[in-house]
Amino acid sequence: MPVLPGSPPIEITLRRSARARRFSLRVSRVDGQVTLSLPLRARETEALAFARAQEGWLRAALARMPAQAAIGLGASLPVEGRMLTLLPGTGRSLRQEGDSLLVPGDPAQVGARVAGWLKGLARDRLAAASDRYAAEVGRRFTQLSLRDTRSRWGSCTADGRLMYSWRLILAPPSVLEYVAAHEVAHLVEMNHSEAFWAVVGRIYPGWQVQRNWLKRHGGDLQSYRFDGSPDGRHDA
Repeated sequence: MPVLPGSPPIEITLRRSARARRFSLRVSRVDGQVTLSLPLRARETEALAFARAQEGWLRAALARMPAQAAIGLGASLPVEGRMLTLLPGTGRSLRQEGDSLLVPGDPAQVGARVAGWLKGLARDRLAAASDRYAAEVGRRFTQLSLRDTRSRWGSCTADGRLMYSWRLILAPPSVLEYVAAHEVAHLVEMNHSEAFWAVVGRIYPGWQVQRNWLKRHGGDLQSYRFDGSPDGRHDA
């Protein structure tokens, strides 16, 4: 992977595209990944020279990324849109008490245990919402899975499989509901046509507010790291 030297160095992912007619740079709002697109026959040296010429813009864009927050005892994170502080607990299970999430066991395992608890909660909420909206449109989904996706909050396949980012449990409940309605609407319309948005509007009126929330704050949900390292990565 090419690296733009400096402090800090910037890793750049090269992506050749048959549709690209010129060089273009993109900084992911989700995880800060820098992608340099270039035409199929373009020279890599010329592409990297283009990136160097845009170094000022790149560093400014990366500086605007949300700070990474490692999860451990004493940290705070949103759960269904409500900020909870992680405190030591007793017994075997995590439990919420007021504005605290009590986490028993080895402090070194707090991040992993909290992530597991969040995924279970996310599955419950997303399954319930998906069942409800699927009943409204008169369709059935064949499978529901959770991932830690970087590029999308949910997806629906032609054979009815729904996939969601479990980090939606960090967002306000209305945002999670909107994403579930959006993906279930694809059981009816596998596109983003006017007909599709009409389905979304019928089962979740006022969806624009939640969609805009994700555009503004979605990157914040990706900033929490559950492996104890502020620059840890998760499979997407």
